[in-house]
Amino acid sequence: MSLRMHPTELAGVQRVEPDVYTDDRGYFMETFHQRRYEETGIRLAMVQTNLSRSVRGVLRGLHYQLQRPQAKLVQVIRGEIFDVAADIRTGSPTFGRWTGHLLSENNHRQLFIPEGFAHGFLVLSDVADVLYHCTDFYTIGDEYGVRWNDPDLAVDWPDCERIFSLKDASLPLLATLDTRLLPAVRPAEE
Repeated sequence: MSLRMHPTELAGVQRVEPDVYTDDRGYFMETFHQRRYEETGIRLAMVQTNLSRSVRGVLRGLHYQLQRPQAKLVQVIRGEIFDVAADIRTGSPTFGRWTGHLLSENNHRQLFIPEGFAHGFLVLSDVADVLYHCTDFYTIGDEYGVRWNDPDLAVDWPDCERIFSLKDASLPLLATLDTRLLPAVRPAEE
């Protein structure tokens, strides 16, 4: 089994295409294999796996943790989403830029998002089940976010009805955030 890694326009964010074995009974794939990811240069210790179900038009994000940042490996096991990673790391040459990818149960793609990036997605199918492995635990009180329609990020979301939580609809704009509430580029990332 192997992984095909496709770098994006943001250093560290990668689209992953794992091997999928299909026959007339269905398919088999590994959603995560630590040694195989390490062979591609991604060293991860996954400590929490989340599964969310959302209906068409739900937009979640853009979220991040500051004190306990999480790298994420995101995959759709049912339906289709437009998945976004935004570089909000102070000191980054790509600060304020984003990358978006279609992830679906049919293409089996994953998106690897390193620590320090904000993450969000928009559901394009009737229902989507999104699985994401995280490198640190969710910590109440350490979740921050940037508004989905921030003009400085200018994410080109697909055109459809959007449904938000009250919390996500009221997230701040990037320009209004105190830089102490933003992740910074770590020396090894420069």
